[in-house]
Amino acid sequence: MKAVRVTEFSDSTDAMEVVDVEKPEPGPGEVRIEVEAAGINFADIMQRRGHYTGGPEPPYVAGLEVAGVVDAVGEGVGRSEGQRVVSMVGIGGYAEYAIGDATTLLDVPEGMSFEEAAGFPVQFLTAHNCLHEWGGLEEGEDVLIHAAAGGVGTAAVQIASEAGARVFGTASSQEKLDKAVELGCDVPINYVEEDFVERVNAETDYGLDLVLDGIGGDTTERSLDALKEFGRMVSFGAAAGRPGRPPTDKLLFGNKSVIGYHLGKAAQRKPMKVMSAAQELSEMLAEGTLEVQVGHTFDLGAAAEAHEFIEDRQSKGKVVLVP
Repeated sequence: MKAVRVTEFSDSTDAMEVVDVEKPEPGPGEVRIEVEAAGINFADIMQRRGHYTGGPEPPYVAGLEVAGVVDAVGEGVGRSEGQRVVSMVGIGGYAEYAIGDATTLLDVPEGMSFEEAAGFPVQFLTAHNCLHEWGGLEEGEDVLIHAAAGGVGTAAVQIASEAGARVFGTASSQEKLDKAVELGCDVPINYVEEDFVERVNAETDYGLDLVLDGIGGDTTERSLDALKEFGRMVSFGAAAGRPGRPPTDKLLFGNKSVIGYHLGKAAQRKPMKVMSAAQELSEMLAEGTLEVQVGHTFDLGAAAEAHEFIEDRQSKGKVVLVP
């Protein structure tokens, strides 16, 4: 089968190659999925660069999530061949076949394409968990979502808006901000043209209740400045290339909180907490209350080009590979 292998840690996509490998066999508690679409996440890029704590060592087949059809089942699995499923596979998703843990499988919601389904688990569970299970969002609160036109961002804007929050969102272009507004963003902020903290201060009396920070770097500390007293921030990524380092004096004297969130680790340690939103999200997606925003699709063999597309900040919504 065809697969995309990362040969070494590198900032360059030259470290990605399309190879022929043996079709994997499912073990006990596992299923083999014939991949119809594979989602690309910024975590894939961080893994390729070698900046992802606990990530795989090269050489490895990249890819965290897939949507497709159950092709084979291992011992003790209550699934049937032919079922349409989506799965967080950890690695191995950029391939024609992938292995998924049967306990993490979700059915593809009725009426949803495989491309849309490939953008469902990581983005929507991350967004819901950061807003609700970890962030404690309440109706009427002010929440800031960085990269509001990205994969997690487009999911978080919709979920926060549905929850009755006032949604602030940052992005780097008017086109991306227009997409965020279309999805429910109330206060769009072009962070290239204006200081997002100043804009928050102009729009609120005391600052924000909650910030979702998947950027890291200097954005983390600046986001703390935008929080009101007793506000909280959920840190779930480091798209800037390095994690943020929140100064404790701002936490101490502002009674502010920074909460860490890592989907993979959380799913291992607290699976019920992570997956508690899965049924609700599936129903909302099936009803059309929420929509996966598939912005771009690439052939499996163009995975390196897809990574570059995201790194150059050209993407809006989810980027998907199709074998």
